[in-house]
Amino acid sequence: MELKSPEFKNNEYIPKKFTCRGENINPALIIEGIPSEAKSLALIIDDPDAPGGNWVHWVMFDIPVISRIEDGSAPGKQGITDFGRMRYDGPCPPFGTHRYMFKIYALDTMLNLVEGVTKAELEEAMDGHILAKTELTGLSKR
Repeated sequence: MELKSPEFKNNEYIPKKFTCRGENINPALIIEGIPSEAKSLALIIDDPDAPGGNWVHWVMFDIPVISRIEDGSAPGKQGITDFGRMRYDGPCPPFGTHRYMFKIYALDTMLNLVEGVTKAELEEAMDGHILAKTELTGLSKR
């Protein structure tokens, strides 16, 4: 499986439009090579370079098996981020260059969790159901 974006390449800077200093909407994502037995997708975006440790920017699950997530869209159920919201919150590093890890998972089931779960709760529910995983790294600096 491979995750790409028409907005930026792996290990390149995420355009301002998709950050807290822009429109703060999610970039489009293209998912290739999804296993044929997949029943749903899940997405986690986090920043491992945040001052307080890994900062969660988006949690989404029970996404239908689709090959593209459009910019500014949320085709699945949303979990809670470290901003305390159920939505995408783009890069907003306080200093330096940070990495933003866009991780997509192909699952063998629909998780049927309630909206508002945490990243940890989603990861626990996904355990034993991951058919494939891939990630895309975007960069952002103040």
